[in-house]
Amino acid sequence: MNRFEAGSKKINELMKEADQAIIKGLGKTAPDLAKYVLEFIFGDLYSRPGLELRTKQMLTITILATLGNAKPQLSYHINCGLNIGITRQEIIDILTHISGYAGFPAALNGIATAKEVFVDRDQKGLNDQ
Repeated sequence: MNRFEAGSKKINELMKEADQAIIKGLGKTAPDLAKYVLEFIFGDLYSRPGLELRTKQMLTITILATLGNAKPQLSYHINCGLNIGITRQEIIDILTHISGYAGFPAALNGIATAKEVFVDRDQKGLNDQ
């Protein structure tokens, strides 16, 4: 299996048909970047042995919230986390924990993003795993 195939397989574990969404969305404007996301982020980093997928996803949520400027990606990865069994309470705990290291604004923005994701999932009738 090549890096692209491995990345497609891994991202689809997080979100159903996510590889096709990246190819159709980002791929129309920036096909090389779509390829890099699938190959490097999901084919290399997420497919590495060691940490389990759940832990990698919790780290990704932490990092994106800490950055404070990646709301669309944070929303996406909160959804992915919920899809693979990270609970809403665990997400809130992660975002609360970062307040001591990244500051209250990052934590508050992360909580606001999580709340939007939770409301959206509830309105769509999506179950958390």
